[in-house]
Amino acid sequence: MSSSHINGIAAVEQCPSEKLDLQDNSTLSTSTQKSHRSYSTYQEDIYRLGLVGKKPVLSTNPTLWPVAAKAAITPEAWGYLEGGGGTSSTMAANSTAFNRWKIIPRMLTGNNSRSLKTTLFGQEYPSPLIMAPVGVNKIFHPEGEEAVAKACAAVGVPYTISTASSTTIEDIATAGSPETPRFFQLYWPRSQDNDITLSLLSRAWNAGCRVLLVTVDTWSLGWRPADLDHSYIPFYNGTGCQIGLSDPVFQKKYLPNSSTANKSTPSPEELTTASLAWLQSAFSGTSRTWTDLSFLRSNWKGSLVVKGIQSSTDALHALEAGCDGIVISNHGGRQYDGAAGSLSVLPEIADVLHNKQTAAGQKMTLLFDSGIRCGADALKALALGADGVLVGRPVMYGLAAAGREGAEHVLRCLLADLEINLGVMGYSDLGQVGRSDLRE
Repeated sequence: MSSSHINGIAAVEQCPSEKLDLQDNSTLSTSTQKSHRSYSTYQEDIYRLGLVGKKPVLSTNPTLWPVAAKAAITPEAWGYLEGGGGTSSTMAANSTAFNRWKIIPRMLTGNNSRSLKTTLFGQEYPSPLIMAPVGVNKIFHPEGEEAVAKACAAVGVPYTISTASSTTIEDIATAGSPETPRFFQLYWPRSQDNDITLSLLSRAWNAGCRVLLVTVDTWSLGWRPADLDHSYIPFYNGTGCQIGLSDPVFQKKYLPNSSTANKSTPSPEELTTASLAWLQSAFSGTSRTWTDLSFLRSNWKGSLVVKGIQSSTDALHALEAGCDGIVISNHGGRQYDGAAGSLSVLPEIADVLHNKQTAAGQKMTLLFDSGIRCGADALKALALGADGVLVGRPVMYGLAAAGREGAEHVLRCLLADLEINLGVMGYSDLGQVGRSDLRE
């Protein structure tokens, strides 16, 4: 078949081993990176696979990703991944909030080239997509956080290390790429363990993290029936405690004689004891105040972001506390029941911050998460005032179903979908998108 029949087939014929040895998505990544093509050409890559009888590692339909994930993992792991707080009404509200807004496309705008580049914290990023902090990845797939870090590095999406990771900070950083921005999410240890907090911040900084997301909506664990019905919490057997158990200050303070601290193989009893000691510090049930943020502000050299904001009043508190950004988030509906969808509160918070920042001459980066499942969802959040968007569960679906290749496939699908929707919307860059492009 000649190149005159199908655009681009000549390249396939010239180098089939590079482009079409496709048991996974790695060669798609190679072809895209080498030719510096846009995100949306992932669509073309997938169609090319059909020429040699290949298909993507997972469906490209976001609604089928959770189906594949559920079939691949234990009921306990699925409940932890998919469960919501209480009756899961907040999770439902997240979805409903996106469905309320409809995109109004514009035609004949001449937008032949498109770019997803955006500015966050004064730096240019290739896209507004950020990997959200998600813990205990190894209950979904044995490759865990390292697989997701590799997927993010392949696509150029910033990776956020969760305090609840089932892999150490250092191992996650090694798995990723130094060229890919890296964030650190902090579950804040109690005040008598400020020395542990300082150690975590130092480790994160040394691992290349330059943005700190402090999560403020989990000081008390939400009522999660999916986990309770299985009597299941992965932390009790040590999964998700690796960052704490590997911390030298925590070890010296709480585990001076433990084999866990000495890096030998601990017994199940020792591991449980060590894990409970870490949980008591990091998830102590202590409610912080806005003035407490000064400790983090004075001890973190990078950008400081408060994650878990749903109120415009709290957004202003974060601004006044000297934060560089906020994440509008309800923890994916996992922490509390009966709340508003995260997208529902975004416009008000964006307006209040804009008015305050304009008057004060400040600029706070506004990030969003909770409920994004496709490129159109991300575009709606950006149109309503977000500067960047965090995605969590969809990537975990990909990880659970197909490891690193699955996680990378999901990220590429989301980016391609976002770029295509931007074009159909009639624009060439995200700076042109605004609230007038949506209808309720």
